[in-house]
Amino acid sequence: MLYNTYMLYVTRGEETMQTVFTSSSSAYRLAYETIRNQILGGELDGGTKLVEERLAEDIGVSRTPIREAIRHLEQEGLIRNKRVYKPTKEDLIHAFEFRSLIECYAIQQAAKNMSVEKLEELKLALDDSQKGETAHIVAANKRFHNIILSECNNPVLIRTSEQMDSTIHIASQKLVQNKRPLLYEEHRQLYHAIKDRDESLAAELMKKHLNNDLSFMLQLIE
Repeated sequence: MLYNTYMLYVTRGEETMQTVFTSSSSAYRLAYETIRNQILGGELDGGTKLVEERLAEDIGVSRTPIREAIRHLEQEGLIRNKRVYKPTKEDLIHAFEFRSLIECYAIQQAAKNMSVEKLEELKLALDDSQKGETAHIVAANKRFHNIILSECNNPVLIRTSEQMDSTIHIASQKLVQNKRPLLYEEHRQLYHAIKDRDESLAAELMKKHLNNDLSFMLQLIE
C-alpha cells in the first residue's frame, strides 16, 4: 500500500520538532498536535469550548480525527467536557500541596547527592530562564524543576508528579505571562542552596517558592 508522506513542524515547549507522518495517521496527528500546542501555547484559553466543526475547518481535517484528538487530550487532562481545562482554586491548592511534598523532599536529596554535571545542567536551565519568549522561559523553568525532581530517585513519585503536568504547565505559563515577581531570584536561591549542600535551607526555600507560586495563581483567578 502506498502512503503519502509529509513533514509537520511542531512546537513543544522551547523545541521545534520535525515530524514525519504518513496518510494513515496524518489527520489525527495533525489535529492532536495542533490543538495541544494551541492549549499549551495559550492560544486556546482555559474554559474555551471546543467546537468540532470549527476545529476541523481551521485545521483542514474531518471531524473524526478531531474527535479522536479531543478524546486523547481529555485523557491527558488538557480538556474536560469539550472545554479547555481551566484549573479551579481547589485544583491549584491540591496540586501545589502535593508538589510541595514531593519537591521539598527531592531538593533535599539534590542538595545531598547532586553531581557536578547535574549542577551544571541546573545552572544552564536557570540561565535559559532569563531569555527568550514565554514558551522558552516556561520550558526552562520546567527543566529546572524536573532536574531537581529527578534527584529523588523514586520512579513512583516521578510518575505520580507527571500526572499533574497539565495543571502545572498551565500554572507555569500564567506565572511567566503575568510576570510573577522574583521568580528568577527564587530559582537562583534554590540553585545556590543545592550547590552549597544545605539540605534544610533548600527545602525551606522550595516550600516558600511554591507557596509564592500558588498565592500568585490564586490572585489571578479571583
